[in-house]
Amino acid sequence: MKAGVLLMAYGSPETPDDVPRYYTHILGGLAPRPEAVEELRERYVAVGGRTPLRAITSRVREALARMLQMPVYVGMKHWHPFIADVVPQIEADGVTDLVAVAMAPHYSRYSIAGYRAVLETSVSALQRRLRLLMIDSWHDAPRFVDCVARRVRDAMESWTPTTRAQVVTLFSAHSLPARIREWDDPYERQLAESCRLVAHRSRVDHWRFAWQSAGQTEEPWLGPDVSDVLVELHGAGARHVLSVPLGFVCDHLEVLYDIDHEARQAADRLGMTFHRARMPNDDPDFVEALAEVVRQALASDGLRTARAGAAS
Repeated sequence: MKAGVLLMAYGSPETPDDVPRYYTHILGGLAPRPEAVEELRERYVAVGGRTPLRAITSRVREALARMLQMPVYVGMKHWHPFIADVVPQIEADGVTDLVAVAMAPHYSRYSIAGYRAVLETSVSALQRRLRLLMIDSWHDAPRFVDCVARRVRDAMESWTPTTRAQVVTLFSAHSLPARIREWDDPYERQLAESCRLVAHRSRVDHWRFAWQSAGQTEEPWLGPDVSDVLVELHGAGARHVLSVPLGFVCDHLEVLYDIDHEARQAADRLGMTFHRARMPNDDPDFVEALAEVVRQALASDGLRTARAGAAS
């Protein structure tokens, strides 16, 4: 047996000029509206032209490979290196048992199941058998909870001890179409559990949850949005807010723009003090959390075989 790990992330364009191709891939080959492309392009320009997602994920890969002493690969869902392009290399390297984990702790049929579909389609095209374990979620992994809680406690140091008791911790995650509720999707339940665990571990008494980064489509998305909750909190007398984008693990557009730009501006307009907790990124404690998740998966009896021609 030769075990390996595949880290899967959403992907991010390298330059603002890559946005049209990136957006088209997200839409499954359909051409996005020009105004939507320009809006997304302007957001990337506002954060410096690109996000560090790919660089951070690469550093996580290197650190995880050293820690686990096994090959670790990176595959992106919507940008290079694409998952479908990485899987043949995994086969060529002689890996027989592959643990795949998306760099998103919470499962939804709308999101994580998409990674699974791309991966299983790619594995099914291989010439030999590959034992595959897809980790669907790790939202309650103790080391991950500790990792986020540590950043919450560190961020609280931005306020004086007297003011700290007045701070409201505002957890957030990527909104999804509201129709996931018709599927009994576990996404909201897992996020609620993560919030409770992190709040308890970080000794936070006053916290709320909000959605962010909703898509610009005609169908309804989960709410309320972070900016709307800020208004509500302000009306209730809150003046100090700590943002914790719990649904993300690194500095991506949804953090650098949606939180650091849009939400911060909303807080400024309200006269609120607004700080954000650091993201796990490629910090050693986060890599250790991922390593523990992978070790548990390898020690389980859940590996299932994916044969050429059938993802089963």
